[in-house]
Amino acid sequence: MGHIEATRDLAASPEALWAIISDPQTWDQWFTVHDRWLEEPPETLTSGVRLTAKLVMLNMANKIEWTVRSVEAPSTLALGGTGMAGVKADFAFRIEPITTGSRFTVTGDFEGALVKGALAKAVEKDGAKQLDKTLAKLDELASAAV
Repeated sequence: MGHIEATRDLAASPEALWAIISDPQTWDQWFTVHDRWLEEPPETLTSGVRLTAKLVMLNMANKIEWTVRSVEAPSTLALGGTGMAGVKADFAFRIEPITTGSRFTVTGDFEGALVKGALAKAVEKDGAKQLDKTLAKLDELASAAV
């Protein structure tokens, strides 16, 4: 199993961040492992909604069927999904208000027959880099929207 996690204080307000992460049409602008939607996503994310996307990690593409596990506006969005070769992924985004904007935390877990040993470590290493890029892009996008 691979695990990635990052927390960063962002200048944007919780509401500005929530407007972006809760809108699937923005994901290609900030969520760096998200390549594109393979089916048109709904405008509003609610628990139980299914989404089909192409993700790229370690320069390898995988089709993933996401299910929204929970939505608590404007603080938490959790997704779980299954991809090709039995790869499973869970992502959670959490937004907390702070005096200078927001504290944003993203966590991701990956498992499956292929995500073991050296490959799991490679996924974690690449995932950590992707999370840094994701948070930078999200901060830029949310700050520009203000």
